[in-house]
Amino acid sequence: MVTGVSRDAGARCARRLADDPSIGTVLGVDVVPPRAELGRVRFVRADIRNPVIAKVIAAEDVDTVVHTGVVATPGSAGGRSSMKEINVIGTMQLLAACQKASGVAKLVVKSSTTVYGAGPRDPAMFTEEMAPRAIHQTGLSKDAVEVEGYVRGFARRRPDVCVTTLRMANWIGPKTDSPMTRYFGLPVVPTIFGYDARLQFLHEDDGVEAIHHATVNDLPGTFNLAGDGVLALSQAIRRLGRPTLRLPPFTAASSAAAVRRARLADFSPDQITFLTYGRVVDTTRMRSTFGFEPQYTTAEAFAEFRRALGPGAASQVASLLTSGLGALRG
Repeated sequence: MVTGVSRDAGARCARRLADDPSIGTVLGVDVVPPRAELGRVRFVRADIRNPVIAKVIAAEDVDTVVHTGVVATPGSAGGRSSMKEINVIGTMQLLAACQKASGVAKLVVKSSTTVYGAGPRDPAMFTEEMAPRAIHQTGLSKDAVEVEGYVRGFARRRPDVCVTTLRMANWIGPKTDSPMTRYFGLPVVPTIFGYDARLQFLHEDDGVEAIHHATVNDLPGTFNLAGDGVLALSQAIRRLGRPTLRLPPFTAASSAAAVRRARLADFSPDQITFLTYGRVVDTTRMRSTFGFEPQYTTAEAFAEFRRALGPGAASQVASLLTSGLGALRG
């Protein structure tokens, strides 16, 4: 059973699992029907925030749960309160249902490197054992910490279940539509004056393959996943050939709010902090214990995204920006 299949990442993971001949039936679960074609995946309309999810797991005799249903931004969830319900309450209900289901033998959780937060006192690289130095009081960073806390509690209560938590860097690629890809798609890219964040990316294809790898193998534990290498924010923007708009730090929040109102990107406070300070994770355990090697480095994943953006995308986004700013002035 794969949660969150109404979004692209969940749908792609479900399709990849369904295409594996060693896997029998794959259920795709979400509260709304998926926009993308699911292929052999059987869609079940259910809300993981509702205890009815336990009946779905029991009725379908689910043995493996892949949880990709964590929402990254308030805009995609209908507001911060809805985002919190989906991420935290939804995960709690899902884990409670898994705890009751004796047939569940494996849980794979798609988490995020945002669990480490981002701040000026961060280490050069975060390892899986490190605690975050700075976490926002709201947003995905806080939700990710809570979600992983509940997952660890579930693992202690059900030691018979193989629990794998994948802390993934930002997905990027030709098909990824996210606040990060929309940010880089802006005709003029705003940056914070005096800062040059260090960034890591995971190609969307590598993200899907990593979840498949965790599902078909017994690999308990928590793992950082990211492409090799690091890109500075200034390097990434230069490779796009876009001009930058350097903003004083005290104007970042208001500028992000204007972009959100114009519906050009959905920037949350933790994303602004990430684009200020950056974040880099150590991926030694990904290779040595998890046994996974991404096909794309960070730079190669970004290059794939840049090629897909194309020359026409800038003018399209510029048009959206013009109309959005006009609406704001009105």
